[in-house]
Amino acid sequence: MSRIHQIAGGCESHDHHRGLRTVAILEAAKGLLVLLVAFGFAEIIHLHIDLEESAQNLLYFLHIDPDRRISHALMHLAGRMMDADLLTVLAIALLYSSLRFIESYGLWRQRVWAEWLAIISGAVYLPLELYNLIRRPNLVHWVILLINIAIVVYIAWVRWDEVKGRHRGQIRSAELARHGD
Repeated sequence: MSRIHQIAGGCESHDHHRGLRTVAILEAAKGLLVLLVAFGFAEIIHLHIDLEESAQNLLYFLHIDPDRRISHALMHLAGRMMDADLLTVLAIALLYSSLRFIESYGLWRQRVWAEWLAIISGAVYLPLELYNLIRRPNLVHWVILLINIAIVVYIAWVRWDEVKGRHRGQIRSAELARHGD
Protein backbone atom coordinates (compact mmCIF):
# COMPACT_ATOMS: atom_id res chain seq x y z
CA MET A 1 0.00 0.00 0.00
CA SER A 2 1.47 3.37 -0.95
CA ARG A 3 2.01 6.15 1.55
CA ILE A 4 -0.80 8.20 -0.04
CA HIS A 5 -3.29 5.37 0.45
CA GLN A 6 -2.17 4.89 4.06
CA ILE A 7 -2.68 8.56 4.85
CA ALA A 8 -5.94 8.70 2.97
CA GLY A 9 -7.17 5.44 4.49
CA GLY A 10 -10.52 5.75 6.23
CA CYS A 11 -11.28 8.95 4.35
CA GLU A 12 -14.54 8.52 2.50
CA SER A 13 -15.98 10.90 0.00
CA HIS A 14 -19.71 11.21 -0.64
CA ASP A 15 -21.29 12.14 -3.93
CA HIS A 16 -24.37 14.21 -3.24
CA HIS A 17 -25.20 14.79 -6.90
CA ARG A 18 -28.34 12.59 -6.98
CA GLY A 19 -29.67 13.73 -3.62
CA LEU A 20 -29.26 17.41 -4.45
CA ARG A 21 -30.94 16.92 -7.82
CA THR A 22 -33.84 15.11 -6.15
CA VAL A 23 -34.32 18.03 -3.75
CA ALA A 24 -33.98 20.45 -6.69
CA ILE A 25 -36.79 18.68 -8.54
CA LEU A 26 -38.97 18.73 -5.42
CA GLU A 27 -38.36 22.47 -4.92
CA ALA A 28 -39.11 23.23 -8.56
CA ALA A 29 -42.31 21.16 -8.32
CA LYS A 30 -43.38 23.16 -5.25
CA GLY A 31 -42.79 26.40 -7.15
CA LEU A 32 -44.70 25.15 -10.17
CA LEU A 33 -47.60 23.92 -8.03
CA VAL A 34 -47.93 27.31 -6.31
CA LEU A 35 -47.91 29.08 -9.69
CA LEU A 36 -50.57 26.75 -11.09
CA VAL A 37 -52.80 27.23 -8.04
CA ALA A 38 -52.32 31.02 -8.12
CA PHE A 39 -53.11 31.32 -11.81
CA GLY A 40 -56.04 28.93 -11.41
CA PHE A 41 -57.29 31.21 -8.64
CA ALA A 42 -56.81 34.23 -10.92
CA GLU A 43 -58.79 32.51 -13.67
CA ILE A 44 -61.62 31.72 -11.25
CA ILE A 45 -61.75 35.36 -10.16
CA HIS A 46 -61.54 36.53 -13.78
CA LEU A 47 -64.45 34.30 -14.78
CA HIS A 48 -66.47 35.54 -11.77
CA ILE A 49 -67.14 32.02 -10.58
CA ASP A 50 -68.93 31.89 -7.23
CA LEU A 51 -66.56 29.76 -5.18
CA GLU A 52 -68.98 29.27 -2.31
CA GLU A 53 -71.62 27.89 -4.66
CA SER A 54 -69.00 25.74 -6.39
CA ALA A 55 -67.85 24.40 -3.00
CA GLN A 56 -71.44 23.52 -2.08
CA ASN A 57 -71.88 21.73 -5.41
CA LEU A 58 -68.64 19.82 -4.87
CA LEU A 59 -69.74 18.70 -1.41
CA TYR A 60 -73.09 17.59 -2.80
CA PHE A 61 -71.40 15.75 -5.70
CA LEU A 62 -69.04 13.93 -3.31
CA HIS A 63 -71.93 13.13 -0.92
CA ILE A 64 -70.19 14.86 1.98
CA ASP A 65 -72.46 15.86 4.85
CA PRO A 66 -72.64 19.68 5.11
CA ASP A 67 -72.40 19.41 8.91
CA ARG A 68 -68.97 17.71 8.80
CA ARG A 69 -65.85 19.63 9.72
CA ILE A 70 -64.35 19.25 6.24
CA SER A 71 -67.46 20.86 4.76
CA HIS A 72 -67.15 23.86 7.06
CA ALA A 73 -63.44 24.17 6.28
CA LEU A 74 -64.06 24.08 2.52
CA MET A 75 -66.83 26.67 2.74
CA HIS A 76 -64.67 28.90 4.94
CA LEU A 77 -61.78 28.62 2.48
CA ALA A 78 -64.05 29.43 -0.46
CA GLY A 79 -65.34 32.53 1.34
CA ARG A 80 -61.82 33.67 2.17
CA MET A 81 -60.65 33.16 -1.40
CA MET A 82 -63.45 35.35 -2.70
CA ASP A 83 -62.30 38.12 -0.35
CA ALA A 84 -58.61 37.84 -1.25
CA ASP A 85 -56.90 40.57 -3.22
CA LEU A 86 -55.90 38.99 -6.53
CA LEU A 87 -52.74 41.06 -7.02
CA THR A 88 -51.52 40.27 -3.52
CA VAL A 89 -52.10 36.56 -4.03
CA LEU A 90 -50.30 36.61 -7.40
CA ALA A 91 -47.38 38.67 -6.03
CA ILE A 92 -46.88 36.29 -3.10
CA ALA A 93 -47.13 33.27 -5.41
CA LEU A 94 -44.61 34.75 -7.85
CA LEU A 95 -42.20 35.63 -5.05
CA TYR A 96 -42.47 32.18 -3.46
CA SER A 97 -42.14 30.39 -6.81
CA SER A 98 -39.17 32.52 -7.84
CA LEU A 99 -37.41 31.61 -4.61
CA ARG A 100 -38.14 27.90 -5.18
CA PHE A 101 -36.91 28.07 -8.82
CA ILE A 102 -33.71 29.91 -7.84
CA GLU A 103 -33.07 27.39 -5.07
CA SER A 104 -33.80 24.52 -7.45
CA TYR A 105 -31.35 25.85 -10.05
CA GLY A 106 -28.62 26.26 -7.44
CA LEU A 107 -29.15 22.79 -5.99
CA TRP A 108 -29.14 21.27 -9.48
CA ARG A 109 -25.77 22.95 -10.11
CA GLN A 110 -24.53 21.97 -6.59
CA ARG A 111 -23.99 25.55 -5.45
CA VAL A 112 -23.16 26.16 -1.79
CA TRP A 113 -25.38 29.28 -1.64
CA ALA A 114 -28.37 27.16 -2.72
CA GLU A 115 -27.67 24.60 -0.02
CA TRP A 116 -27.68 27.37 2.59
CA LEU A 117 -30.85 28.81 1.04
CA ALA A 118 -32.50 25.37 1.26
CA ILE A 119 -31.50 24.97 4.92
CA ILE A 120 -32.70 28.44 5.91
CA SER A 121 -35.90 28.49 3.85
CA GLY A 122 -36.81 24.98 4.98
CA ALA A 123 -36.07 25.69 8.63
CA VAL A 124 -38.17 28.88 8.56
CA TYR A 125 -41.29 26.84 7.79
CA LEU A 126 -40.72 24.17 10.47
CA PRO A 127 -42.34 26.09 13.38
CA LEU A 128 -45.38 26.91 11.24
CA GLU A 129 -45.72 23.32 10.09
CA LEU A 130 -45.34 22.08 13.65
CA TYR A 131 -48.00 24.55 14.81
CA ASN A 132 -50.37 23.33 12.05
CA LEU A 133 -49.73 19.73 13.07
CA ILE A 134 -50.44 20.46 16.74
CA ARG A 135 -53.53 22.51 15.92
CA ARG A 136 -54.99 20.04 13.43
CA PRO A 137 -53.12 16.75 13.37
CA ASN A 138 -53.70 14.93 10.11
CA LEU A 139 -51.76 12.91 7.57
CA VAL A 140 -51.12 15.87 5.24
CA HIS A 141 -49.53 17.96 8.01
CA TRP A 142 -47.40 14.98 9.10
CA VAL A 143 -46.20 14.35 5.54
CA ILE A 144 -45.35 18.01 4.92
CA LEU A 145 -43.50 18.29 8.23
CA LEU A 146 -41.53 15.08 7.76
CA ILE A 147 -40.54 15.90 4.17
CA ASN A 148 -39.39 19.36 5.20
CA ILE A 149 -37.41 17.98 8.14
CA ALA A 150 -35.82 15.36 5.87
CA ILE A 151 -34.79 18.02 3.35
CA VAL A 152 -33.32 20.35 5.99
CA VAL A 153 -31.42 17.51 7.69
CA TYR A 154 -30.15 16.11 4.38
CA ILE A 155 -28.91 19.47 3.08
CA ALA A 156 -27.31 20.24 6.47
CA TRP A 157 -25.56 16.85 6.27
CA VAL A 158 -24.35 17.72 2.75
CA ARG A 159 -22.89 20.99 4.07
CA TRP A 160 -21.31 19.21 7.08
CA ASP A 161 -19.87 16.49 4.84
CA GLU A 162 -18.34 19.13 2.56
CA VAL A 163 -16.74 20.96 5.50
CA LYS A 164 -15.41 17.66 6.90
CA GLY A 165 -14.08 16.69 3.46
CA ARG A 166 -12.29 20.00 3.10
CA HIS A 167 -10.76 19.59 6.56
CA ARG A 168 -9.64 16.02 5.75
CA GLY A 169 -8.10 17.28 2.51
CA GLN A 170 -6.10 19.91 4.41
CA ILE A 171 -4.84 17.31 6.88
CA ARG A 172 -3.97 14.93 4.02
CA SER A 173 -2.05 17.69 2.21
CA ALA A 174 -0.12 18.54 5.38
CA GLU A 175 0.75 14.88 5.95
CA LEU A 176 1.91 14.46 2.35
CA ALA A 177 4.02 17.63 2.57
CA ARG A 178 5.58 16.45 5.85
CA HIS A 179 6.49 13.04 4.41
CA GLY A 180 7.74 14.44 1.11
CA ASP A 181 5.40 12.27 -1.03
